Amino acid sequence: MSLKTGDILTFERTFTAEDVEVFTKVSVDEGSHHVTPDEQGRLVIQGLLTATLPTKIGGDNNVLARTMTFEFLRPVFTGNTIICIVKIEKYEKQENNRTAIVASFLCKNGDEKEVLKGDFSGVIL
Repeated sequence: MSLKTGDILTFERTFTAEDVEVFTKVSVDEGSHHVTPDEQGRLVIQGLLTATLPTKIGGDNNVLARTMTFEFLRPVFTGNTIICIVKIEKYEKQENNRTAIVASFLCKNGDEKEVLKGDFSGVIL
């Protein structure tokens, strides 16, 4: 797939308790809200686990990120399905045989509430 400025890419994922468990082991982010279920039996997803949604889209397109900005707007819980919408703001060939990319993203839960937004820039090798 060849990207261009203005393209919109999406990825959707439902987070599970197993996802949180594995990420807790890898990140060592063991906050009690990540390991102890709430009164509804849910765990709070680590913010950086939620942030894997836009990075997955970048990875699918061979983006080597140079900067990433995240604004965490509300918690995400196990069982939540999150959709990430990435908009390519800039996609420009460079003289060094690379392509510069700048993108913004917005992640929403099933209730259409924003949970994460931000942007990233980098190059495509």
